[in-house]
Amino acid sequence: MFAISLHTLVSLIALGMAFAFITADAHSRTSQALAVSLGATGVAIFLNVSLIDMAEQVPSWSGWLAIPESIGLIAMLEWLLRVRRTLPAAPGMNTSTGDRILRVGQVSAALYSVMSIAAPDLRVEHFIRAAARPDSMQDWQFWMFAAPIEFAALCGFAGIFLLLNRRPDRNERIRLIAMALAVPFFLAGFILPRDLAAVSCVIGEIFLLVGSVRYYVEQGQRGQFMARFLSPDVAKLVGERGLKTAMQENQLEITVVSCDLRGFTPYAAAAPSGEVLRVLRDYYDAVGEVVGAYGATIKDYAGDGILILVGAPIAMTDHAMRGIEMARRIRAACIERSRGWGPEGSRLGIGIGVASGTVTVGVIGTAALEYTAVGSAVNLASRLCEQAAHAEILVDGRTCELVPSHVLECREPLRVKGFPEPIALFAAPA
Repeated sequence: MFAISLHTLVSLIALGMAFAFITADAHSRTSQALAVSLGATGVAIFLNVSLIDMAEQVPSWSGWLAIPESIGLIAMLEWLLRVRRTLPAAPGMNTSTGDRILRVGQVSAALYSVMSIAAPDLRVEHFIRAAARPDSMQDWQFWMFAAPIEFAALCGFAGIFLLLNRRPDRNERIRLIAMALAVPFFLAGFILPRDLAAVSCVIGEIFLLVGSVRYYVEQGQRGQFMARFLSPDVAKLVGERGLKTAMQENQLEITVVSCDLRGFTPYAAAAPSGEVLRVLRDYYDAVGEVVGAYGATIKDYAGDGILILVGAPIAMTDHAMRGIEMARRIRAACIERSRGWGPEGSRLGIGIGVASGTVTVGVIGTAALEYTAVGSAVNLASRLCEQAAHAEILVDGRTCELVPSHVLECREPLRVKGFPEPIALFAAPA
């Protein structure tokens, strides 16, 4: 009775970990695969001990209970495959070999179930109950079932080694090492006596739990940083491909939108500070709602100035058109809300500048991270914003080239600070 209870506890721990991982990050494909692996392992331990190992007679359908074991291994290897896709490879690095090794391991894990269904008696007598027979490892029947599982595990170790060779960030590295430490203890559960097998599995679960908790805590802290700046689309990208891929330094052609409030400086000097903060909160909320709807990224808040990137970190082929439409929505939203900003007769206004061009984007800083963009388009959008009157959207020539001709109105070329030649100027009509 003690053995059954102990293995039931081991199964519940595995199932609880699976539930914790899937609820912690339900949209992450890596978390989904890890949860399936743990859940299937928990089910396999319970079924094979309570229904097979403790049974006096081996039922003819017992081979089908190998399927959860195979699913657990296949899902573990699938987790490694999905982690591989979150890590950028160095130029020229061959990544197909690692993928093929993991796929072969999955086939080997599936082969274990096929042989178990074909020969259920051999599986139980020579493999499940191997711990009761000291000489069992010398029998070919034992290796008929042990070899596919061990080969799948070796493929997993090879996959982990290749992943570590790609220099993942520290927290992903800790999680991979935790999995590498846990797997031998899970495998030992196949050949150790029941009580020792349960203890071995618990040790494996502890290794995996410690590494995974460290990973999810760090991901949560990073998520707080990203939520300040990044759109929901970027959060999805991070969940699917990892923070390193989403935030790596890159050169992209993007559209930059800069907006600030007209008349804000004299208003802030005269109004109570609490009233100024209320206006800024309302203004930030109005702009933030629009930015999120267009999948753009807020790079910076500076008083009443907001700098927005359209097309970074996620590249967008229609970034210019999105930028124009987003600027119009921001203008409309701010004009609507500005009825409650400032005293009667001196309402605050909104001016917007839009510019497109190739910039370098990425994360800078160590302790304090900041997502930044560097390029002339960033400066030009800010300069156009400075020149824009209330409810005016000034647009540069490159943006005009990327949108249909009827979208913008032509203006006289304009000289702006920091640019030696007059720039082609356009405006987005109401």
